[in-house]
Amino acid sequence: MPKRTADLFRATMDAAQVGIFVLARGRFLYVNPYMCKLFGYAEVDFVDRLGPYDLVVAEQHARITEQLARRPGSSNADATEFTGRRQDGSRFTMSVLGMPSRFDGQVVAVGTVIDITDRKHAEQRIRELADFDALTGLPNRRLLHDRIEQMIAAAERDKHGAALLFLDIDHFKRVNDSLGHSVGDDLLCALAQRYVKVVRRIDTLARLGGDEFIILLPEVNAAAAADVARRVLEIAASPFSVGGHALTVTSSIGIALYPQDGKDIDTLLKNADTAMYKAKDLGRNTFQFYSSDMNMATLERLMMESNLRQALTEEQFVLHYQPLVSLYNGEIVGVEALIRWLHPRLGTIMPDRFIAVAEDSGMINPIGDWVLFEACRQAQAWIAEGLQLRTMAVNVAPVQFRQAGFVEMVAGALSATGLVAECLELELTERTVMHDAEFTLGTLSALKRMGVSLALDDFGTGYSSLAYLKRFPVGKLKIDRSFVMDLETDADDQAIASTIVSMGRSLRLTVLAEGVETAEQLALLRKMGCGMVQGFHYSRPLAAAEMTELLRRQPFLHRD
Repeated sequence: MPKRTADLFRATMDAAQVGIFVLARGRFLYVNPYMCKLFGYAEVDFVDRLGPYDLVVAEQHARITEQLARRPGSSNADATEFTGRRQDGSRFTMSVLGMPSRFDGQVVAVGTVIDITDRKHAEQRIRELADFDALTGLPNRRLLHDRIEQMIAAAERDKHGAALLFLDIDHFKRVNDSLGHSVGDDLLCALAQRYVKVVRRIDTLARLGGDEFIILLPEVNAAAAADVARRVLEIAASPFSVGGHALTVTSSIGIALYPQDGKDIDTLLKNADTAMYKAKDLGRNTFQFYSSDMNMATLERLMMESNLRQALTEEQFVLHYQPLVSLYNGEIVGVEALIRWLHPRLGTIMPDRFIAVAEDSGMINPIGDWVLFEACRQAQAWIAEGLQLRTMAVNVAPVQFRQAGFVEMVAGALSATGLVAECLELELTERTVMHDAEFTLGTLSALKRMGVSLALDDFGTGYSSLAYLKRFPVGKLKIDRSFVMDLETDADDQAIASTIVSMGRSLRLTVLAEGVETAEQLALLRKMGCGMVQGFHYSRPLAAAEMTELLRRQPFLHRD
């Protein structure tokens, strides 16, 4: 080889950023500088002393033997991945590309070595992003589907059962809204770490998205699935310390069993989800097995939600009115507006069947707004007729009360109908008032400044701080019907009702008892000093025309 060519070859080999070697009879005849750098050996240590077995981990020596045996008869270059071993014992992933050649009358192998460790790490990361949740590191929806398919196939082949648990964190949105999404993310990670401790090696814990998790339990029966659900609830019960906050969270769990609750992915997920919502309906922090009846309930709920939207546009809602009677003289001093749904096929639907659906679907705000405007319109119409009506009471749902612009909406209803604010009374439950009490106080104060009266509905069933009750501009307490129902026979109910009446009078509040149905109940309430009542003893809720006649006649005035 001419000197100039040899110098060029040497310069090229020295500059190459891949390992280059020539191998003969199991020993290296030549290695370039990068090859030495890659493995940490000097050139004198390489040439005629080391072979491929010295550079590869022992567990892959059989593959080297296979490659060397095949290479002399091969005419094509082929790349193979090995785990390389450096002089200092450290390891890396390398790609070796070699092909047969001849040098100085003998068969040799000429090849290259490339460090592909970074590339393999990148590929692994890509696979993780495709199959694992970036936040918690748990299997994601894509990998979950593969695992469910595997679980179903194994269960069908081996004729054993399996279970799918659908977990949802109760009130998780409150954490994000009040403390921020970073705290919410940290809480999800902490929950995932606890859930992992519950499952077996053959189980799968996955994050479906948001605050929803899935646990797959192959080879289990209903009792074993229930045991896992209990342990999940228990392990999450102790407080978490997240972002400087001590948080206590609960979960609701739905359980679908294979094969009785579904034989495919979509059915199992849907039925477990349905069971989870049933667990929420039962009070949360519990688990519920799926049953076929739930599908009927879910279907009815979906149909009701769809029909609710139609009912609002087609004016299928009406208001009935129940008189509020003064116990001092029997005068009807006001009415409470109560919504009814006149369905064209199902007839009259009472609010206890559709209000919860309206709240969950977001329909409660437009429905509540309609009730308020219609009640104000009707009250003003009665007053225009010369009827004595001091109070139009309207129930306000929690979601409606907390919506932005609620005070402005009330003002708009009064302005549009001409009703004076003093005639409107808004009824809110204890739970509504006590949720974010400081915010509530601001809204209530704004309404009070407008002249609107405020009443605490279902009083005694929730939790009211007396310190806040003193500050809230509330004018009336309504004793819940549950304390009136057995008033004649239950000493505890008598004590509770009497205490509420005494407390109300001490705070200079009007007290009204709901659900009064008998003369005996009425007599006891009058003896306690209760100021007002409503209930079937006087009248059921009436349509507007019937209520007009009752207001005109005042049939209870001085009757008792």
